[in-house]
Amino acid sequence: MDLPFHPLVTRWFREQFPEPTPAQRLGWPAIAAGEDVLIAAPTGSGKTLAAFLWSISELLSPTLLPDQTLVVYVSPLRALSNDVHRNLQEPLQQIRERAVREGMWVPEIRVAVRTGDTLPRERDRMTRRPPHVLVTTPESLYLLLTAERSRQFLSGVRTVIVDELHAVAQDKRGAHLVLTLERLDHLTGRRC
Repeated sequence: MDLPFHPLVTRWFREQFPEPTPAQRLGWPAIAAGEDVLIAAPTGSGKTLAAFLWSISELLSPTLLPDQTLVVYVSPLRALSNDVHRNLQEPLQQIRERAVREGMWVPEIRVAVRTGDTLPRERDRMTRRPPHVLVTTPESLYLLLTAERSRQFLSGVRTVIVDELHAVAQDKRGAHLVLTLERLDHLTGRRC
């Protein structure tokens, strides 16, 4: 399968995995087409990496990333920090190391986590120097959308990844998340 990524991401993927999983192979064309995509597959099938890898590739393409958040990863379960580490932070680090080995320049991609446990100084730092990728919970995303300073850095969001949707799909948290995502769409002026 031809991988539709930045060349560094393609080389990294081929070094790490023998081939894409079915969830990745079927999901990437729809993601590339800008469609809303729901990937339903068993744990360990590469769903989270499918979403993050596409976002990483997109963020590597420009020569200068804006001081705005471009990707929001929403998880109703804070315990998924291991998933974020394995599927976002490790690939980013390894791709950056590959770029250095190959003598290629890549932009710095900033990642930050915002939950109810985030310290005030980290929240302040986030408004002064926004992450390109924001990892958050539904409730924290709602709070960010109610504050003027954070709305400014969220106004450039292009991609939203919602993980573990089934955990909130049938309760009030799910309804609240849908409204929050609609607010984000309204803020950005497009479907994220």
